[in-house]
Amino acid sequence: MPSGLAALLDDVATIAKLAAASVDDVSAAAGRAGFKAAGVVIDDTAVTPRYVTGLSPQRELPIIGKIALGSLKNKLLILLPVAMLLAAFAPFLITPLLMIGGAYLAFEATEKILEKLFHHEQTKVELLDSVDPGELEDRQVAGAIRTDFILSAEIMAIALAEVEANSLPMQAAALAAVAIAITVGVYGVVALIVKLDDIGLHMSTRGPGFARAFGRLLVRAVPKLLTGLATLGTAAMLWVGGQILLHGMEELGFGTIPHLVHDAAHGMAEALGFWVPVWEWLGNALGGAIAGLIVGGAIVGVLHLIPRKKSETVAAH
Repeated sequence: MPSGLAALLDDVATIAKLAAASVDDVSAAAGRAGFKAAGVVIDDTAVTPRYVTGLSPQRELPIIGKIALGSLKNKLLILLPVAMLLAAFAPFLITPLLMIGGAYLAFEATEKILEKLFHHEQTKVELLDSVDPGELEDRQVAGAIRTDFILSAEIMAIALAEVEANSLPMQAAALAAVAIAITVGVYGVVALIVKLDDIGLHMSTRGPGFARAFGRLLVRAVPKLLTGLATLGTAAMLWVGGQILLHGMEELGFGTIPHLVHDAAHGMAEALGFWVPVWEWLGNALGGAIAGLIVGGAIVGVLHLIPRKKSETVAAH
Protein backbone atom coordinates (compact mmCIF):
# COMPACT_ATOMS: atom_id res chain seq x y z
CA MET A 1 0.00 0.00 0.00
CA PRO A 2 2.71 2.55 0.85
CA SER A 3 4.47 1.71 -2.39
CA GLY A 4 1.18 2.28 -4.28
CA LEU A 5 0.69 5.62 -2.50
CA ALA A 6 4.29 6.58 -3.23
CA ALA A 7 3.81 5.68 -6.90
CA LEU A 8 0.62 7.75 -6.99
CA LEU A 9 2.33 10.74 -5.40
CA ASP A 10 5.20 10.31 -7.83
CA ASP A 11 2.73 10.36 -10.74
CA VAL A 12 1.04 13.47 -9.34
CA ALA A 13 4.43 15.17 -9.02
CA THR A 14 5.28 14.25 -12.61
CA ILE A 15 1.93 15.59 -13.86
CA ALA A 16 2.47 18.77 -11.85
CA LYS A 17 5.92 19.21 -13.43
CA LEU A 18 4.48 18.69 -16.91
CA ALA A 19 1.69 21.16 -16.18
CA ALA A 20 4.21 23.72 -14.93
CA ALA A 21 6.35 23.18 -18.03
CA SER A 22 3.26 23.62 -20.22
CA VAL A 23 2.40 26.89 -18.46
CA ASP A 24 5.98 28.05 -18.99
CA ASP A 25 5.80 27.05 -22.66
CA VAL A 26 2.49 28.89 -23.12
CA SER A 27 3.89 31.98 -21.40
CA ALA A 28 7.03 31.91 -23.55
CA ALA A 29 5.04 31.39 -26.76
CA ALA A 30 2.58 34.13 -25.81
CA GLY A 31 5.45 36.46 -25.00
CA ARG A 32 7.14 35.84 -28.36
CA ALA A 33 3.88 36.26 -30.24
CA GLY A 34 3.03 39.45 -28.34
CA PHE A 35 6.45 40.89 -29.13
CA LYS A 36 6.03 40.09 -32.84
CA ALA A 37 2.66 41.84 -32.81
CA ALA A 38 4.02 44.93 -31.01
CA GLY A 39 3.72 47.22 -34.02
CA VAL A 40 0.03 46.40 -34.44
CA VAL A 41 -0.53 46.79 -30.69
CA ILE A 42 1.03 50.28 -30.80
CA ASP A 43 -1.32 51.23 -33.60
CA ASP A 44 -4.31 49.73 -31.76
CA THR A 45 -3.40 51.88 -28.75
CA ALA A 46 -2.89 54.94 -30.95
CA VAL A 47 -6.11 54.50 -32.94
CA THR A 48 -8.62 54.00 -30.11
CA PRO A 49 -8.47 57.42 -28.33
CA ARG A 50 -9.87 59.14 -31.43
CA TYR A 51 -13.14 57.23 -30.97
CA VAL A 52 -13.96 59.21 -27.83
CA THR A 53 -13.21 62.57 -29.49
CA GLY A 54 -16.23 64.88 -29.36
CA LEU A 55 -18.04 62.82 -26.71
CA SER A 56 -18.86 63.69 -23.10
CA PRO A 57 -15.92 63.15 -20.68
CA GLN A 58 -18.31 61.19 -18.42
CA ARG A 59 -18.88 58.70 -21.24
CA GLU A 60 -15.20 58.14 -22.13
CA LEU A 61 -14.49 55.22 -19.78
CA PRO A 62 -17.83 53.43 -20.41
CA ILE A 63 -17.20 53.71 -24.16
CA ILE A 64 -13.68 52.31 -23.82
CA GLY A 65 -15.16 49.50 -21.73
CA LYS A 66 -17.64 48.68 -24.52
CA ILE A 67 -14.87 48.69 -27.12
CA ALA A 68 -12.63 46.50 -24.93
CA LEU A 69 -15.46 43.97 -24.45
CA GLY A 70 -16.09 43.96 -28.21
CA SER A 71 -12.36 43.48 -28.81
CA LEU A 72 -12.23 40.48 -26.46
CA LYS A 73 -15.25 38.92 -28.18
CA ASN A 74 -13.59 39.50 -31.56
CA LYS A 75 -10.44 37.70 -30.44
CA LEU A 76 -11.83 34.83 -28.34
CA LEU A 77 -15.19 34.02 -29.96
CA ILE A 78 -14.39 34.61 -33.65
CA LEU A 79 -10.69 34.88 -34.41
CA LEU A 80 -9.38 32.18 -32.05
CA PRO A 81 -11.66 29.41 -33.45
CA VAL A 82 -10.85 30.52 -37.03
CA ALA A 83 -7.13 30.48 -36.21
CA MET A 84 -7.39 26.96 -34.81
CA LEU A 85 -9.26 25.74 -37.89
CA LEU A 86 -6.54 27.23 -40.07
CA ALA A 87 -3.80 25.63 -37.98
CA ALA A 88 -5.52 22.22 -38.12
CA PHE A 89 -6.71 22.09 -41.73
CA ALA A 90 -5.06 24.83 -43.81
CA PRO A 91 -1.75 25.99 -42.30
CA PHE A 92 -0.55 26.89 -45.82
CA LEU A 93 -3.02 29.79 -45.79
CA ILE A 94 -1.42 31.49 -42.76
CA THR A 95 1.34 33.25 -44.73
CA PRO A 96 -0.98 34.56 -47.52
CA LEU A 97 -3.49 35.77 -44.92
CA LEU A 98 -0.69 37.48 -43.01
CA MET A 99 0.37 39.19 -46.23
CA ILE A 100 -3.19 40.38 -46.87
CA GLY A 101 -3.22 41.80 -43.34
CA GLY A 102 0.19 43.40 -43.92
CA ALA A 103 -1.08 45.00 -47.13
CA TYR A 104 -4.11 46.32 -45.22
CA LEU A 105 -1.87 47.83 -42.52
CA ALA A 106 0.29 49.46 -45.20
CA PHE A 107 -2.84 50.82 -46.92
CA GLU A 108 -4.23 52.24 -43.65
CA ALA A 109 -0.92 53.92 -42.81
CA THR A 110 -0.53 55.38 -46.30
CA GLU A 111 -4.09 56.71 -46.26
CA LYS A 112 -3.48 58.35 -42.86
CA ILE A 113 -0.35 60.03 -44.22
CA LEU A 114 -2.29 61.33 -47.23
CA GLU A 115 -5.09 62.58 -44.97
CA LYS A 116 -2.55 64.55 -42.96
CA LEU A 117 -0.90 65.94 -46.07
CA PHE A 118 -4.16 66.98 -47.74
CA HIS A 119 -6.10 68.00 -44.57
CA HIS A 120 -9.09 65.67 -44.90
CA GLU A 121 -9.73 65.78 -41.11
CA GLN A 122 -12.10 68.75 -41.42
CA THR A 123 -14.99 66.63 -42.73
CA LYS A 124 -14.70 64.41 -39.62
CA VAL A 125 -14.97 67.43 -37.32
CA GLU A 126 -18.08 68.64 -39.19
CA LEU A 127 -19.65 65.18 -38.80
CA LEU A 128 -19.02 65.20 -35.02
CA ASP A 129 -20.82 68.56 -34.73
CA SER A 130 -23.91 67.45 -36.69
CA VAL A 131 -24.83 64.10 -35.05
CA ASP A 132 -26.92 63.39 -31.92
CA PRO A 133 -24.61 62.42 -28.97
CA GLY A 134 -26.30 59.04 -28.40
CA GLU A 135 -26.17 58.15 -32.08
CA LEU A 136 -22.58 59.39 -32.27
CA GLU A 137 -21.58 57.16 -29.34
CA ASP A 138 -23.15 54.10 -31.00
CA ARG A 139 -21.39 54.93 -34.28
CA GLN A 140 -18.04 55.46 -32.58
CA VAL A 141 -18.25 52.19 -30.64
CA ALA A 142 -19.32 50.22 -33.73
CA GLY A 143 -16.55 51.82 -35.81
CA ALA A 144 -13.94 51.14 -33.14
CA ILE A 145 -14.96 47.47 -32.85
CA ARG A 146 -14.79 47.08 -36.66
CA THR A 147 -11.31 48.60 -36.75
CA ASP A 148 -10.29 46.50 -33.75
CA PHE A 149 -11.47 43.36 -35.55
CA ILE A 150 -9.03 43.98 -38.39
CA LEU A 151 -6.13 44.85 -36.07
CA SER A 152 -6.99 41.91 -33.80
CA ALA A 153 -7.04 39.56 -36.80
CA GLU A 154 -3.55 40.70 -37.68
CA ILE A 155 -2.37 40.28 -34.06
CA MET A 156 -3.81 36.76 -33.91
CA ALA A 157 -2.35 35.83 -37.31
CA ILE A 158 1.10 37.07 -36.25
CA ALA A 159 0.76 35.15 -32.98
CA LEU A 160 -0.37 31.99 -34.79
CA ALA A 161 2.59 32.16 -37.17
CA GLU A 162 4.90 32.43 -34.15
CA VAL A 163 3.48 29.42 -32.27
CA GLU A 164 2.55 27.13 -35.22
CA ALA A 165 5.34 24.66 -34.31
CA ASN A 166 3.53 23.81 -31.04
CA SER A 167 0.64 21.38 -30.54
CA LEU A 168 -2.92 22.63 -31.18
CA PRO A 169 -3.82 22.88 -27.45
CA MET A 170 -0.60 24.83 -26.86
CA GLN A 171 -1.37 27.12 -29.78
CA ALA A 172 -4.91 27.74 -28.49
CA ALA A 173 -3.66 28.50 -24.97
CA ALA A 174 -0.94 30.85 -26.27
CA LEU A 175 -3.37 32.70 -28.54
CA ALA A 176 -5.92 33.04 -25.71
CA ALA A 177 -3.17 34.40 -23.44
CA VAL A 178 -2.08 36.88 -26.13
CA ALA A 179 -5.70 37.95 -26.74
CA ILE A 180 -6.45 38.61 -23.07
CA ALA A 181 -3.09 40.24 -22.24
CA ILE A 182 -3.12 42.54 -25.27
CA THR A 183 -6.76 43.57 -24.80
CA VAL A 184 -6.27 44.37 -21.11
CA GLY A 185 -2.97 46.13 -21.80
CA VAL A 186 -4.15 48.18 -24.78
CA TYR A 187 -7.45 49.35 -23.32
CA GLY A 188 -5.97 49.94 -19.87
CA VAL A 189 -3.39 52.25 -21.44
CA VAL A 190 -6.07 53.90 -23.60
CA ALA A 191 -8.25 54.55 -20.54
CA LEU A 192 -5.29 56.17 -18.78
CA ILE A 193 -4.39 58.27 -21.83
CA VAL A 194 -7.88 59.69 -22.39
CA LYS A 195 -8.14 60.59 -18.70
CA LEU A 196 -4.69 62.16 -18.35
CA ASP A 197 -6.00 65.64 -19.12
CA ASP A 198 -8.77 65.26 -16.49
CA ILE A 199 -6.16 64.04 -13.98
CA GLY A 200 -3.97 67.02 -14.84
CA LEU A 201 -6.88 69.46 -14.50
CA HIS A 202 -7.76 68.00 -11.09
CA MET A 203 -4.14 68.24 -9.90
CA SER A 204 -3.74 71.80 -11.18
CA THR A 205 -6.47 73.07 -8.80
CA ARG A 206 -5.49 71.17 -5.64
CA GLY A 207 -2.55 70.16 -3.52
CA PRO A 208 0.91 71.68 -3.13
CA GLY A 209 2.60 73.86 -5.74
CA PHE A 210 4.55 70.99 -7.30
CA ALA A 211 1.38 68.97 -7.87
CA ARG A 212 -0.36 71.97 -9.44
CA ALA A 213 2.57 72.64 -11.75
CA PHE A 214 2.67 68.98 -12.77
CA GLY A 215 -1.10 69.05 -13.40
CA ARG A 216 -0.76 72.08 -15.69
CA LEU A 217 2.09 70.32 -17.49
CA LEU A 218 -0.15 67.27 -18.05
CA VAL A 219 -2.97 69.41 -19.45
CA ARG A 220 -0.56 70.99 -21.93
CA ALA A 221 1.23 67.75 -22.77
CA VAL A 222 -1.73 65.40 -23.42
CA PRO A 223 -2.69 66.82 -26.86
CA LYS A 224 0.97 66.52 -27.95
CA LEU A 225 1.13 63.00 -26.51
CA LEU A 226 -1.94 61.96 -28.52
CA THR A 227 -0.48 63.50 -31.69
CA GLY A 228 2.86 61.76 -31.09
CA LEU A 229 1.14 58.45 -30.35
CA ALA A 230 -0.89 58.71 -33.56
CA THR A 231 2.30 59.40 -35.55
CA LEU A 232 4.06 56.48 -33.87
CA GLY A 233 1.08 54.23 -34.61
CA THR A 234 1.11 55.20 -38.29
CA ALA A 235 4.86 54.56 -38.53
CA ALA A 236 4.41 51.20 -36.76
CA MET A 237 1.65 50.17 -39.18
CA LEU A 238 3.82 51.05 -42.17
CA TRP A 239 6.89 49.27 -40.80
CA VAL A 240 5.06 46.17 -39.55
CA GLY A 241 2.93 45.90 -42.69
CA GLY A 242 6.00 46.16 -44.92
CA GLN A 243 7.98 43.66 -42.83
CA ILE A 244 5.11 41.16 -42.98
CA LEU A 245 4.96 41.52 -46.77
CA LEU A 246 8.73 41.06 -47.15
CA HIS A 247 8.78 38.05 -44.82
CA GLY A 248 5.80 36.54 -46.65
CA MET A 249 7.53 36.96 -50.02
CA GLU A 250 10.55 35.13 -48.62
CA GLU A 251 8.37 32.32 -47.22
CA LEU A 252 6.67 31.89 -50.60
CA GLY A 253 9.99 31.66 -52.45
CA PHE A 254 10.24 35.23 -53.77
CA GLY A 255 13.30 36.21 -51.78
CA THR A 256 15.04 38.70 -54.09
CA ILE A 257 13.56 41.90 -52.65
CA PRO A 258 13.67 40.77 -48.97
CA HIS A 259 17.33 39.73 -49.38
CA LEU A 260 18.11 43.05 -51.06
CA VAL A 261 16.61 44.95 -48.10
CA HIS A 262 18.46 42.78 -45.59
CA ASP A 263 21.78 43.09 -47.43
CA ALA A 264 21.39 46.87 -47.73
CA ALA A 265 20.64 47.19 -44.00
CA HIS A 266 23.60 44.95 -43.12
CA GLY A 267 25.93 46.86 -45.45
CA MET A 268 24.85 50.22 -44.01
CA ALA A 269 25.41 49.00 -40.44
CA GLU A 270 28.84 47.55 -41.27
CA ALA A 271 29.86 50.79 -43.04
CA LEU A 272 28.95 52.87 -39.98
CA GLY A 273 31.02 50.50 -37.82
CA PHE A 274 29.37 51.17 -34.45
CA TRP A 275 26.07 50.07 -32.89
CA VAL A 276 25.89 47.59 -35.77
CA PRO A 277 22.80 45.64 -34.51
CA VAL A 278 20.91 48.90 -33.90
CA TRP A 279 21.67 50.32 -37.35
CA GLU A 280 20.88 47.00 -38.99
CA TRP A 281 17.50 46.87 -37.23
CA LEU A 282 16.78 50.47 -38.27
CA GLY A 283 17.81 49.69 -41.86
CA ASN A 284 15.46 46.70 -42.00
CA ALA A 285 12.66 48.76 -40.43
CA LEU A 286 13.20 51.52 -43.00
CA GLY A 287 13.19 48.94 -45.81
CA GLY A 288 9.94 47.52 -44.46
CA ALA A 289 8.41 51.00 -44.23
CA ILE A 290 9.40 51.77 -47.85
CA ALA A 291 7.92 48.45 -49.01
CA GLY A 292 4.76 49.23 -47.04
CA LEU A 293 4.55 52.71 -48.54
CA ILE A 294 4.88 51.33 -52.09
CA VAL A 295 2.20 48.65 -51.58
CA GLY A 296 -0.07 50.96 -49.57
CA GLY A 297 0.27 53.72 -52.16
CA ALA A 298 -0.65 51.31 -54.95
CA ILE A 299 -3.78 50.15 -53.08
CA VAL A 300 -4.81 53.74 -52.28
CA GLY A 301 -4.34 54.66 -55.95
CA VAL A 302 -6.46 51.75 -57.16
CA LEU A 303 -9.25 52.38 -54.60
CA HIS A 304 -9.34 56.09 -55.45
CA LEU A 305 -9.54 55.32 -59.19
CA ILE A 306 -12.52 52.95 -58.84
CA PRO A 307 -15.07 55.58 -57.61
CA ARG A 308 -13.83 57.99 -60.29
CA LYS A 309 -14.36 55.37 -63.02
CA LYS A 310 -17.83 54.62 -61.68
CA SER A 311 -18.79 58.29 -61.61
CA GLU A 312 -17.44 58.75 -65.17
CA THR A 313 -19.54 55.76 -66.33
CA VAL A 314 -22.69 57.20 -64.70
CA ALA A 315 -22.02 60.62 -66.22
CA ALA A 316 -21.59 59.06 -69.69
CA HIS A 317 -25.03 57.45 -69.41
